[in-house]
Amino acid sequence: MADDTPATMAGTIPVADRDRLDLDRLAAWMTANVAGFVGPLAYEKFAGGQSNPTYKLSSPSGPYVLRRKPFGRLLPSAHAVDREYRVIAGLYPTGFPVARPYGLCTDEDVIGTMFYVMGYARGRNLWDGTLPDVPAAERTAIYHAMGDTLAALHNTDHVAAGLATHGKPGNYFARQVERWTRQYRMSETEPMPAVERLIEWLPRTVPEQTRTSIVHGDYRIDNMIFASAEPRVVAVLDWELSTLGDPLADFSYFLMSWVTPPDGRAGVMGRTGPATGIPTVEEMAERYCLATGRDGVPDLNWYFSYNLFRLTGIVQGIKQRIADGTASSAQAERSAAGVYRLAAASWAFAEKAGA
Repeated sequence: MADDTPATMAGTIPVADRDRLDLDRLAAWMTANVAGFVGPLAYEKFAGGQSNPTYKLSSPSGPYVLRRKPFGRLLPSAHAVDREYRVIAGLYPTGFPVARPYGLCTDEDVIGTMFYVMGYARGRNLWDGTLPDVPAAERTAIYHAMGDTLAALHNTDHVAAGLATHGKPGNYFARQVERWTRQYRMSETEPMPAVERLIEWLPRTVPEQTRTSIVHGDYRIDNMIFASAEPRVVAVLDWELSTLGDPLADFSYFLMSWVTPPDGRAGVMGRTGPATGIPTVEEMAERYCLATGRDGVPDLNWYFSYNLFRLTGIVQGIKQRIADGTASSAQAERSAAGVYRLAAASWAFAEKAGA
């Protein structure tokens, strides 16, 4: 997590009663498992992190970040902090920008659920994709840094990084459509006709997969820490959805910002070009293809529909957790209200793709 973050989103807040941890047990575990740790511990909770609650830990040996599963009833394959930790641990020795991994705890008796501890990445967290307070030339450099970092991830030898079993064989998109259909069904709260049409159409039209790489799964501007004084990615955060799969999943998801209206988050639709310094989608695609050895990218409408369908499943899960009383973030209810918009937008791209 970063220092320079909006208090409403990624800044820290006092820990509510339902999110409290047993600091004595946690400090004992860190003494035994975190190299160089010196107690005592104090902590605050990051305001963001709707999926896996995230805390800033303070101690004489320095700041740390703890990510844990939510307390309470959970969907079977959701909140996989162990997978998140393992991909960070695999990538860190390669030099790819991730926070330093310190330790994973699978013993739920320590704080009540599985968690891991990583380093505290110092720098800027940028939430607004339009970068309103940044000069045009620096905007260009920041977007180039994001695209180049994603290309570097997709060029990483996942076998050499010890991540050969981080995903399953076969077509990634076919697996993901099946997974998010299942996740949606398990958290369904009401019928949505657009989702029903997508559940029928997407599996019939899955594109061929030609490459396999590490896939982040949620690659966007607010899941990165940038250096305070230069356009460089210091750490990519939130690896919960990472796996092995089609790198076009990540790249098309990243490009969703170019078809999303500016709303203070990642969207930059209508804000690209020389006047703003934000590269066009064509410029980003050309740079990415050059870095990864591709001769181009396919029509993106199917991929945009898929990405929005997946987000519909994720946000439906948040909506269900609100109903169950286990949603962690103050932003959860606002996010959950967007499920109808996401489903409609997904179907609109499906129609552009020929549905």
